[in-house]
Amino acid sequence: MSETREVPTKPFTGLQSLATSDVVNADITEVDADTIVVNLFLGVTAPGGATGAVDSRLDGAVTQLIEGGDLTGKLGEVAVLYSGGKLPARRVLVVGLGEHNEFDMEAARRASAAAATRARELGTSKLATVVHGAGIGGFPTEEAAQATLEGALLASYGFGGWRKDAALAKRVESITLAEVTEAKLAEVEAGARAARAVARGVALARDLVNLPANVVNPDYMVETARKLASESALELFVGDRDWAAEQGMGAFLAVAQGSRNEPAFVQLEHNKERTDLPLIALVGKGVTFDTGGLSLKSRDGMIPMKNDMAGAAAVLGTMQAIAELDLPVRVLGVCTCVENMPDGAAFRPSDVLVAGNGLSIEVLSTDAEGRLALADALWYVQRFAPAAVVDIATLTGSSVVAIGAGVAASLFGNDAPLRARLETAATATGETVWHMPLFDDYRKTIESKVADLKNTGGAQGGVGTSAVFLEAFTDYPWAHVDMAGMAMVDSGKERKYLTHGATGYGVRLFVEFLRDWA
Repeated sequence: MSETREVPTKPFTGLQSLATSDVVNADITEVDADTIVVNLFLGVTAPGGATGAVDSRLDGAVTQLIEGGDLTGKLGEVAVLYSGGKLPARRVLVVGLGEHNEFDMEAARRASAAAATRARELGTSKLATVVHGAGIGGFPTEEAAQATLEGALLASYGFGGWRKDAALAKRVESITLAEVTEAKLAEVEAGARAARAVARGVALARDLVNLPANVVNPDYMVETARKLASESALELFVGDRDWAAEQGMGAFLAVAQGSRNEPAFVQLEHNKERTDLPLIALVGKGVTFDTGGLSLKSRDGMIPMKNDMAGAAAVLGTMQAIAELDLPVRVLGVCTCVENMPDGAAFRPSDVLVAGNGLSIEVLSTDAEGRLALADALWYVQRFAPAAVVDIATLTGSSVVAIGAGVAASLFGNDAPLRARLETAATATGETVWHMPLFDDYRKTIESKVADLKNTGGAQGGVGTSAVFLEAFTDYPWAHVDMAGMAMVDSGKERKYLTHGATGYGVRLFVEFLRDWA
């Protein structure tokens, strides 16, 4: 185990939990809440449904906003009305859903998050909303309910940390989905159940990434996994340094050489005994802090490196969510938890390592460490005869340069159907991926004269060099999600469900991918 780590001396304010949520069979105009939410499509001049009912109760107030040009229905636009005692709720928010022919569940999610964010700004504690998209939107009620509640819950997330004023921050305490049609209630409940599980998984991933590296080290990741296992049917195995050495994981262990924090190979299994089901493996990079090692990062480049375990955080969040949903899939979640630090014992540029599968690796940069840890994990999971393996990592700055920060993750893979499943899940969740090539020219850049592979193709080697390196350790259907640039945001901008700090990227993508597989 690691030496006792230093922690901040000020009391920890704690993580602000997500809002609570429930479903009621009621007309939104009769719900007792601080604020209620209805909606409007772009270009609608005579509001109908729940919005029309609110308009009627408020003597045409919504229609007046439309006629005056103060409410258009643009996606994410929020108009505020006060009921003046004509409704149980003090305040009404009318949120825009955008163009009707462009509406989808991502639009529902964004609209709901925009309304929840505005409600928080106005000091709302109890929020109630209609389900966006299940009426004139034409989408299945369960899907629309999940998207609506998911957007609002994720927007309610906040990280207090050690700020003195965190406990005083405005936050939505509860969110209610109001469904007037009793026959649809079971579908709304099912959607809400999925939304809660997904949002809690995302919140866990966000918490792990938002916390600093003097708190979240490999031991902390182990304890988080242990807590998940104790609270669910997940089965846990943790491999320590000696175990990894017995496995021959020379690449994984090399990364840990310069740190006083011991490495941990964390393995969680869902439905372990269901050998009748195909096994899907998720592998997450868990570098809890990356200095670059002896290939030291710049000052500014090092500052955000507490997020270099965001891939592992996504795997842990996913495992929590699928356990809560009890998905009928068999899933192995692996996290390579390690810290990359420079000291007298650290591995060096020009060192040659031998991975578990016997491949030798010439180290050109100790800052290309994530792929080393992942390589041994990808080799390790083959013993489980997986039907598919997906790894996720904040792996390369090249991905950010190629696509842009906050735009999409780079998706590589050796199996077209697997890639297609991930792309479908990405479209459904708004956690965007973009298919990238595995050119032979990339493979040439990592040829070594003293080993089987080099761990980098150099600064101009291209975004695919890391992917072809990982591919060398696979012999099954495999995909690689390079989420560099997706782990953190300054603000949600158009996607109000992305609050400042960690995004929890990957959890919603993977849960949808696994639900589809099931």
